[in-house]
Amino acid sequence: MCGRYASSRSSTELATLFDAVDVTEGSADRGYNLAPTRRVPVVRVSRSMERRVVSAARWGLVPPWSKSPKNGPRMMNARSETVTTLPAYRSPFVRKRCVVPADGWYEWQKGPRGRQPYYTTARDGEPLVFAGLWEMWGDDEPLMTCTVLTAPAVGELQPIHDRMPLLLSRDRIDDWLTDRGAAENLLAGVDEGLVEGLEIRPVGSAVGNVRNDSVELTKRVEPSEPPSAPTLF
Repeated sequence: MCGRYASSRSSTELATLFDAVDVTEGSADRGYNLAPTRRVPVVRVSRSMERRVVSAARWGLVPPWSKSPKNGPRMMNARSETVTTLPAYRSPFVRKRCVVPADGWYEWQKGPRGRQPYYTTARDGEPLVFAGLWEMWGDDEPLMTCTVLTAPAVGELQPIHDRMPLLLSRDRIDDWLTDRGAAENLLAGVDEGLVEGLEIRPVGSAVGNVRNDSVELTKRVEPSEPPSAPTLF
């Protein structure tokens, strides 16, 4: 599960990092507490421009047949095990794959003393890359929406939550963004070697309020209790 994440780099910076053209026109949000319905930066391949672009997509995928985009937030995540079969994701998986750059993401673990948030980020400060899908909704003023794929948690992330974003290593990004590669290879689980380069830190409860948004949310605090077993919520 991934319901909050940080992405502080500007769309211009992301365009440079991913060898893309920024087409957001300044509409992509950036911050340390991004939640569903925010317009987040995604990197995809534009067929008309025949190259990578950075676009702004509302987080929470809305299928084209939906009567309203209000149900989008419920589709903020897509399980990697079912994207090739569920109607809402089957078509985007074939032709509308994207990546979602992030500084890190938050998960909460339940315990006797309440919910302890944890922030996971790269130790080297490099951006993380979530596998995603995008879709267009509406005719008059089309709305681009997106979802983040999740996979079974591996390594040290397992005690925090049983799911995690489907992280892509640099050598998997190009295949994900193009039509190359078999589905089973594209949807292969997260490489444990990639997870070894992550830092998992307990952070303060302020991140639970979407109105709070500052780098202080990502700072380490003393946890209320050590992580135990993964929980669902």
